[in-house]
Amino acid sequence: MTARRSLRVVLASRIFAPEAAAATFRLTEVVRALVARGASVRVLTSTPPPGLTAQDAADAPGAEVRRSPVMRDASGYVRGYVPYLSFDVPLVLRLLRTRRPDVVLVEPPPTTGAVVRVVTGLRSLAGRRVPYVYYAADVWSDASASVGAPRVVVSLLRTVERFALRGAGQVLAVSDGVADRVRELGADPVTVVRNGIDTGLFTPDGPVPPDAPREPFLVYAGTASEWQGAEVFAEAMREVVARVPGARLVFLGQGSSWPALQRIAAQLPAGTIELRPLVPPEQAAAWQRAAAGAVVSIRPGLGYDFAYPTKVLAALACGTPVVYAGPGPAAADLRDNRLGEAVEYAVGPVADAMARVLAAHPSPDEERRRRAAWVLEHRSLARTGAEAAGAVLAAAD
Repeated sequence: MTARRSLRVVLASRIFAPEAAAATFRLTEVVRALVARGASVRVLTSTPPPGLTAQDAADAPGAEVRRSPVMRDASGYVRGYVPYLSFDVPLVLRLLRTRRPDVVLVEPPPTTGAVVRVVTGLRSLAGRRVPYVYYAADVWSDASASVGAPRVVVSLLRTVERFALRGAGQVLAVSDGVADRVRELGADPVTVVRNGIDTGLFTPDGPVPPDAPREPFLVYAGTASEWQGAEVFAEAMREVVARVPGARLVFLGQGSSWPALQRIAAQLPAGTIELRPLVPPEQAAAWQRAAAGAVVSIRPGLGYDFAYPTKVLAALACGTPVVYAGPGPAAADLRDNRLGEAVEYAVGPVADAMARVLAAHPSPDEERRRRAAWVLEHRSLARTGAEAAGAVLAAAD
């Protein structure tokens, strides 16, 4: 489908490049695909966290990116009800001041989706209908319930999420599991567009960090929050260093798990675990290709068992094997295609898998190429971005 030159698309998202996150990767690629199809795209997002500089001309060429200040937590992430509202409340006026779009694409949380439904509904009263597309990366109310949030909070969030989903002209779900659940909450129609990775940026060839450990090391790149449970890898290092002397584990990121990771690191020999701040995607790719393996996890039973972490794809696209702990479809891909280790979320099995990957370093070049080729064929972001862009444009017709 080819977009008309006059077609106007607005993306409303609290997170966007240069923040390294799954949402960033897929949203920037959708924006590029929309621009390539002739759409006029405006991005309403937030100013970057400290330490990162926006490169909008490079990250979203041809799009107009407008940023505003937002409240962030101590790790620099827009996370929590008050920070969400610090984006959502000003978004009302920002959307009203924007020239009438043909369609709006909105990224969760559900409160942002609710704002978009209200504003597009108001604008539809004064002229032609303004539809919106909701990008469901997960089900927020289910996740909130799984981490023990008060019943009244879960109930309120579920009401807001239903409101956002049911008003959408199209809902994009990142997996079959998410699609099934949002349909239960009233979403219709729903299109599955799986997460992908930028295979032009994440490649086996390219620079490696000059300050990377000299010893074989594993890397965790990205947000480490309660639902990922990255602490399991830090705890496993107690056993790993006894089997693989000099082994290292590097965390690049942020998140609520950071204090626990710092505590565990302090209990191990100096340098065993390094905690580094979040880095731009090109630097994350450099660390991935230099590592003996990447570690990725999902803590089971918290409402994310159906998730497919983009961290898996980023590592494989660089030719790097993955140690994956937890449930979900990524485990099956790793096992079925011999792309790494998939084990239960427990310290013992995780330590065994980490030691095996470290002992196998360096991977033969043909194995690195095979992993990267699998991602290129099945989970290229260019492919998934084009699918999402097509669904957004179809919603505007």
